Formats: sequence, structure tokens, C-alpha cells
Amino acid sequence: MSLLADVIVDVPTLQTNQPYSYKIPEQFAEYIKKGMRVVVPFGQGSRTVQGFVVGFKNESDYSGDLKNIQSLMDNTPVLSEELIELGRDLAYKTFSFRIKCYQTMLPAVLKARYVRKIHLIDEVDESVLFDLFKGKDEITWEEAEKKNALDLVLQLEKQGKVHIDYEVKDKTTTKIVKFVKPLMTFEQFEEEKLSIPNNAHKQLLLLNLLQQVDEEELIEVSKFKEYALSLSQLRSGEKKGWCEIEEKEVLRDPFESISFEETQPLKLTSDQLIAFESINKSVQADEHKVFLLKGVTGSGKTEVYLQTISEVIDKAQGALMLVPEIALTPQMVERFKSRFGEQVAVLHSGLSDGEKYDEWRKIEREEAKVVVGARSSIFAPLKNIGLIIIDEEHETTYKQEEFPKYHARDVAIWRGHYHDCPVILGSATPSLESRARASKGVYTLLELTERANNASMPEVRVVDMREEARNGNRSTFSTTLKEELVKRIEKNEQSVLLLNRRGYSSFVMCRDCGYVLGCPNCDISQTLHMDTKKMKCHYCGHEENIPHTCPACQSHSIRYYGTGTQKVEEELQELIPEARIIRMDVDTTRKKGAHQKLFKRFEKKEADILLGTQMIAKGLDFPDVTLVGVINADTSLGLPDFRSAEKTFQLLTQVSGRSGRGVKTGEVIVQSFNPDHYAIQLAKHHDYDSFYRKEMNLRRLSEYSPYYFLLKLSVSHVDEMTAAKKIHEFINFLKPSLSEKAIILGPTPKSIARTHNRYHFQTLIKYKKEDKLKEKCHQLLATTQKEQAKGLYISIDYQPIDFI
Repeated sequence: MSLLADVIVDVPTLQTNQPYSYKIPEQFAEYIKKGMRVVVPFGQGSRTVQGFVVGFKNESDYSGDLKNIQSLMDNTPVLSEELIELGRDLAYKTFSFRIKCYQTMLPAVLKARYVRKIHLIDEVDESVLFDLFKGKDEITWEEAEKKNALDLVLQLEKQGKVHIDYEVKDKTTTKIVKFVKPLMTFEQFEEEKLSIPNNAHKQLLLLNLLQQVDEEELIEVSKFKEYALSLSQLRSGEKKGWCEIEEKEVLRDPFESISFEETQPLKLTSDQLIAFESINKSVQADEHKVFLLKGVTGSGKTEVYLQTISEVIDKAQGALMLVPEIALTPQMVERFKSRFGEQVAVLHSGLSDGEKYDEWRKIEREEAKVVVGARSSIFAPLKNIGLIIIDEEHETTYKQEEFPKYHARDVAIWRGHYHDCPVILGSATPSLESRARASKGVYTLLELTERANNASMPEVRVVDMREEARNGNRSTFSTTLKEELVKRIEKNEQSVLLLNRRGYSSFVMCRDCGYVLGCPNCDISQTLHMDTKKMKCHYCGHEENIPHTCPACQSHSIRYYGTGTQKVEEELQELIPEARIIRMDVDTTRKKGAHQKLFKRFEKKEADILLGTQMIAKGLDFPDVTLVGVINADTSLGLPDFRSAEKTFQLLTQVSGRSGRGVKTGEVIVQSFNPDHYAIQLAKHHDYDSFYRKEMNLRRLSEYSPYYFLLKLSVSHVDEMTAAKKIHEFINFLKPSLSEKAIILGPTPKSIARTHNRYHFQTLIKYKKEDKLKEKCHQLLATTQKEQAKGLYISIDYQPIDFI
């Protein structure tokens, strides 16, 4: 009985968010498997798209004409049974398309690239033939686009004069390396040398080198280049029968040039031992349990992770370790590679596409047992998972803001359940949601209350910047912070300075008329970037030159306002000329490997001060850092977000934890214009429990998470009135599915009401239990398909993080 393949096609619309059945041609019947990528015809004409095989069924169950699968893109499945199932669940829970979920799970090189070609199939005017087609019978879509001729092309297609063809191109690339293999014995090479003239130096050199290599051993061609032997000289040796040149595929290793010293497990403290034994009990029993490991900064959570992973590897299982940001990985990778060597694969955005693909294949081939990476590595193709760890679990970067809008924590728990394995959520400042679940017994709470090296928590001093201003100090740096920075330089110790901002200064404003240079496409001011000497919008990417006169009143009194990393660096250098400063922000870490290099320089004490944005606040461990300064603690407190106090408390606690991690005592100086705020005062005393109680009480009173679930409905359109009208319609559509206990906030324009020339409105639904709401949201998306096709954008976000 012949089978049909069920395929999810790469056409992200709601009508196509379901499997389509295709005939399997005889030549593929033996090879096709669930989870493979295929090229299939779709829609009218000869359009072809990529798809994923998600199942099979008997042909007898289907009547009607079916198209054939055109080709297989893989020889082995790229999605496992588990990931196919996860993609289906994720699409439903995050209101996304299945195709988007599957593509999110794979490295970039496995995502198809489409080439659209326009073929002439009938006679056209000479002007079209020569101006557009340059006398050829086909051009690419991009060529037509450059000539602004797409409307003409579509008109010609309607008239049956051209045909638009879609071709799927596979972007997969492997690294091929040439190797040289000697073909003679030592004695044979010796004889060969006798027949070579003495002045044929290169030939003699090649024979000597080949003679030193064992038979059957392969040597990279690049090694011969070190002796100034070219590929053509090796080819002539091959013709003479001395050697053979072979090509082999090798996996790219992003850490090839770094040597990792092997480390041994450390003796655990009593708290660490209790935590380790509790988790290991679940590991050995193949029991799915979620542990919340709450440990003060420097308490040795990573050592608990490492020793638990060791137990998992001994059971011939794999472990997934997630870290929040790229800045965490250089040191974290070092700790894992030093303990587990080649068994570690790394997946993060700092790697090239090729390196990511090879690390992914290393996991897929079961050559790596431990995966360390950022958010998307939660989808790593580990087959037998024994443990999943989410470090710094409170971090909001674990939630993806584009579709599919998944939270890595939810995916980790789903996979932990699938594999019957424990999940560890680690943090010094757990999210209120996780801590509340632990108090309800949904998660198991484990606490590390002391620093691992018996070091005391750093003393935190809060400086009132209003007082500084009253005393005539208008600088970014308080007198206290400046004095302490100078003291550290004198004592050959290091300091870390955190700035809660990016860019040279926030905005450009005219002192005469108050004009602020805004983005033409968005309702937000542009940011000055001195490295590129440009004004830039951080939303749509619009760039323009820095104005020297005010566009509104032509005054020359146009000035830069705000505080950015570049500006602070310049001010600091002026203030303390002898200071050696490393600046670490989005702009200085664009290049591949930049994080690693900057951290290494700081570790080798090539700088006194590390100045950076949030990326330096977490997970870094430098024993000589004895001072941490927070330049503007208030920035996040002013944001229109019910989590702003929680985020401020977490950031201050995390950055304070960078100080005094070695033998030397640490100190933290927090500059604030709002020093009495409870988030700042409780962070000063490292008092998470009091913060948790106070914040939970406020959340209960204001009816927010974790007491309520949240669902955000966003609508945008190029016309403001259309967007406003539609969101009211959609709320009325959802209302019948809600009980009286549900709370609807809005609709309101978003904080930044216009970006990318579109107007944005949002509404927030707060609820405790609404069984019909999810299904009703899916119905809403289904009934608005035509409107979405006409430029209306609808987004539904479950448990949103971003409200701005």
C-alpha cells in the first residue's frame, strides 16, 4: 500500500497552517522520513516551496488529484519526533504558524532561500524586451524590483506573457578541507630522493616532509604552506605518485584557537551539597521535577550545575544549559569546556552561520553531550536529555519578541516533561512568577544563602545625585564614585561601571525653540552615534547626518542631551586621565569574537575600568574587581511597565554581585535621583525576600502577574483611524468568551504610537481562568485573514514581557 506524506509548507498564512498531502515518488519511497525537508509544488503554476514532512498516511484514505514531492533536501531528518510535536504545541500556545516554529528550531543555513525568476513566454513590446529584459528571456525578481517594474511584471503575468517561477535554493554549506596522504614507505622515499637533482629544493623538501609522516596518516594542505610549498607543487608530487590529495568535510570549531585547562570538581559547601543531592535524586530516578535554585551572587550555582551534569553524562544522557545573553558565554563556555572538553557544543549569536550549523550537527550526531547557549538553543537536537538548566531564569531575554513569541522557560519545562528529566531554574533574583510557583509547591525551592568562598556580600552605598547637583556637581560622576575609582587604580584593583543606556547621547535638542530631532517614520527621537557620525532611530534603523542648525528655527543652539556609553567614556577619561578604560556596548561588540577579546583584555588587567551597558551586569567573574559603580540606577524605574521595580532590583543585585568575588572585599556605589525607592533600598541590603513580599503585595493590589495571567492584543495599520476602529471591533469579538472576572485594559495607543510609518494600538486582558479565551483568539485570527492580507497587522502575545 503506497503512502502519502503530510507536509507543512513554507507559506506562513493561517489557511496554510496545516499539513498538505503529497504523493511520494517511487525513487524517494525508500529514503523519505518524518522530519525531513522537501521541495513541493504549491498553488498555481510551477511555484515550489520548502516544507517539512510531519507524518504519513495511506493513499486509500484520500480521493482526488495529488501533486508529487519534487525533491528531498536532506538525507536524514532535521526535526525529531519530539520537535515536530513541540512545534505543533508551540504554534497553538503562541498564536503562531507551525512553519515559523519549525524554522525557529533550526540553524539559519537550514532555512530555504527562494529565487524568483520571471520568464518570457510570449512576445512583448520591444521597449519591454530591451529595457526590462535586456534582450534575454528571463530576469530575476530582484532585477525587476530595482527597475521599479514589478507592477508591469504582474500586468504581463495577467496577460499570459510572462511566467513567475519560484526556485528553492538550499543554503546548507559544509567546510571542505584538503588533506595530503603519503603513498610510499620511508625506504621508497629515500630511493626517490636519489633521483632528484640537488638544485630541486622544493621537491626534496616535499619528499623529506612526506617521509616523516606515517603511512595512512593525513596532513592538512595548510601545514605544507608553512614550508612555502604551494598546492601546485603538491599536485606535481601527486602526479609523480609520491602522495595523494583528498578532500574531507570537517566541522568548524569556533574555539579551535583557544586552549582550555582541565578543571576538577570543587568541594561543595553544605548548601551546595543539599541542592546537588536533591537534583541528583531526580536525575537518577528519571523524574521530571522543576527546581528553583535561588543562590546569592557568588554562591556557586555554576558548580552545582557542573557536578549535576557530570552525573547526567555518567548515565549516557545529555544536558542543556541556557544562559541569557551573549556576554555570559565566553566565561561560561570556558568553565564548561574546561570541565567537559570536546563534549560541549556552543550555540549563540556570536558564531558565524557556518559555525552554528556545525555545532548543531555535532549535537545532532550525538558527538556532543552538553549544549551551552542562548535562548534558541532550547531547541537543540539532543536526543536523550537528562537535565535542562536555565541560568539567570529571571532574564526577560528568554522571551522572544518576534513570532513565535515563546518563553524558553516554558519550552524547557515542556521538554523536561517529554524526557522525564529535572529542570533547574537558577537565579539570585528569581522572577516573581517563579518564586510564587515555588511557594505554591509547583516548583521545588533550593537555596544557597552564602558565597562559596565565604566572602562577605559587598557593601552598597547609595549616592543622592540631587544632593550632588545642589553642591554644584553637574558631572555624570559623583564625588564619591570618582574618589573610589582613583583609589582602585592606585591599589592596582579593577572597577566595573554600569550604564543603563546605549548610544552617545539620547537626543539632539534646540535650546532656543525646544525642537527635538525625531525619526520621520516613528514617534521617537533619534539617537546620536559618534562612531558613525550619524543620527539613528533604534526602531526602524533610519539614519541621517547630525544637524548643525535647528531644522525648525535655523538656530545654531542645537545640542546633544543625555548620557550614552561613548559620552560617559569621554567624560571619565577627562576626569581620570590615567585610567585605562574598556567600553563594552552594542557598538564595540558588533564584530565576531569581540566579547571574548574585551573580556580577556580585562582579565589580563590591561584595563582598570570596564564600562558597559546591561551586558556586563551578569555572570562575569573577575577576582580583582573590588568596585562596581551604577551610574544611573533610576533609568528603568521610569518606564511604563508594571515590572519596572522588579527589573531595577534584579539589575542592581546582579551588578552588585560582580564586586568582591575574589579574596579582596568589594564595594558598590549606586548613583540615583530617587535613592529612597524601595527597589534601590532593598537592593542595597541584598534583601530579595523583603522585596518579594512587598512587590507581591503591590501586584495583588494592582491585579497583575503572578496573580493574573496576561494576554496582549496589538493592532497596527498605516492609517491611525483604521487601527483604532479595528482594535475596538476585535475586543468586542473576544468579550463573549470572557467571564465577568476578566479585566480589559484599553485599548490605548502604544507608548511609542508610531513606528515604521504604522500606528500601533494595544489592549491587555488580565484573567485567572478563562477556558474559552485561547480558542476565541484563534477564531479571531482566522476570521481576519483577508484584513491581514490588506495590511492590517494583528499580534496576540500570551504572558507578554514588553509593554512599551
